[in-house]
Amino acid sequence: MIVRMEKAGNQAGYVVWLNQYKVRFNSQSTAEAFVAQLQARLQAPHPLPACGNQATDPSR
Repeated sequence: MIVRMEKAGNQAGYVVWLNQYKVRFNSQSTAEAFVAQLQARLQAPHPLPACGNQATDPSR
Protein backbone atom coordinates (compact mmCIF):
# COMPACT_ATOMS: atom_id res chain seq x y z
CA MET A 1 0.00 0.00 0.00
CA ILE A 2 1.29 3.42 -0.92
CA VAL A 3 0.76 5.95 1.89
CA ARG A 4 1.64 9.60 1.39
CA MET A 5 0.68 12.89 3.00
CA GLU A 6 0.44 16.30 1.37
CA LYS A 7 -0.93 19.75 2.07
CA ALA A 8 -4.42 20.16 0.65
CA GLY A 9 -4.30 22.18 -2.56
CA ASN A 10 -6.63 25.15 -2.34
CA GLN A 11 -8.24 24.03 0.92
CA ALA A 12 -7.01 24.22 4.49
CA GLY A 13 -5.63 21.05 6.02
CA TYR A 14 -3.84 17.93 4.80
CA VAL A 15 -4.65 14.90 2.70
CA VAL A 16 -3.37 11.39 3.35
CA TRP A 17 -3.45 9.16 0.27
CA LEU A 18 -3.91 5.40 0.66
CA ASN A 19 -3.21 4.22 -2.88
CA GLN A 20 -5.97 6.09 -4.80
CA TYR A 21 -8.16 6.85 -1.74
CA LYS A 22 -7.77 10.10 0.18
CA VAL A 23 -8.56 11.01 3.76
CA ARG A 24 -8.72 14.69 4.74
CA PHE A 25 -7.43 16.10 8.03
CA ASN A 26 -7.74 19.56 9.54
CA SER A 27 -4.20 19.65 10.93
CA GLN A 28 -0.77 18.37 10.07
CA SER A 29 -0.33 16.76 13.49
CA THR A 30 -3.55 14.74 13.12
CA ALA A 31 -2.55 13.57 9.65
CA GLU A 32 0.93 12.61 10.86
CA ALA A 33 -0.54 10.65 13.80
CA PHE A 34 -2.83 8.76 11.41
CA VAL A 35 0.07 7.92 9.08
CA ALA A 36 2.25 6.77 11.99
CA GLN A 37 -0.46 4.47 13.37
CA LEU A 38 -1.25 3.09 9.91
CA GLN A 39 2.43 2.42 9.16
CA ALA A 40 2.82 0.63 12.50
CA ARG A 41 -0.16 -1.58 11.75
CA LEU A 42 1.05 -2.35 8.23
CA GLN A 43 4.52 -3.29 9.50
CA ALA A 44 3.25 -5.39 12.42
CA PRO A 45 3.63 -9.16 12.10
CA HIS A 46 0.56 -10.85 10.69
CA PRO A 47 0.06 -14.58 11.18
CA LEU A 48 -0.97 -16.59 8.16
CA PRO A 49 -4.50 -17.97 8.33
CA ALA A 50 -4.82 -21.59 9.39
CA CYS A 51 -5.44 -24.19 6.72
CA GLY A 52 -8.78 -25.91 6.63
CA ASN A 53 -12.24 -24.93 7.73
CA GLN A 54 -12.15 -23.17 11.10
CA ALA A 55 -15.85 -23.86 11.72
CA THR A 56 -15.25 -27.62 11.87
CA ASP A 57 -11.89 -27.45 13.66
CA PRO A 58 -12.51 -28.98 17.14
CA SER A 59 -9.42 -27.28 18.61
CA ARG A 60 -11.04 -23.83 18.30
